[in-house]
Amino acid sequence: MRNWILAVVIFTLVGCQPLTAIRKDNWLTAVGYASISEQKGRNVEERQVRAMRASKIDAYRELAEQVYGMRVSGRADLKDQRLGSELTSGAVDGVIRGAEVVRAYKVGDSYVTELRLDILKMNKLRDFGEVTQVPENRQQTIF
Repeated sequence: MRNWILAVVIFTLVGCQPLTAIRKDNWLTAVGYASISEQKGRNVEERQVRAMRASKIDAYRELAEQVYGMRVSGRADLKDQRLGSELTSGAVDGVIRGAEVVRAYKVGDSYVTELRLDILKMNKLRDFGEVTQVPENRQQTIF
């Protein structure tokens, strides 16, 4: 009986271990996408340049989500005991310093940018300078 209990305890402890080792590196990666044909521009080249910039901003947004998290708000209206309209929105704010572009390339009608961020480097850069708030009246990029 004692050996059986010991075997159950050992199996339980081994069974709760992660399948893969936890990464010890300090790198975060993000990928941003933007449609070329949806961009404003006089010609294809101008739209492609805008898509390059938009995909980079999208990758930075993804990094900010990983570092600072995303604020999610939800609202549901109830009228006469019936569910009416539902609204869910998300927002992310943060300052990313020290990110590096790994690759930027075109795939079909989209442009893709891959970024990586060393968390330790970002923390050092943050300590060197004061982090300012992102202004409320910021320009939106259409993806």
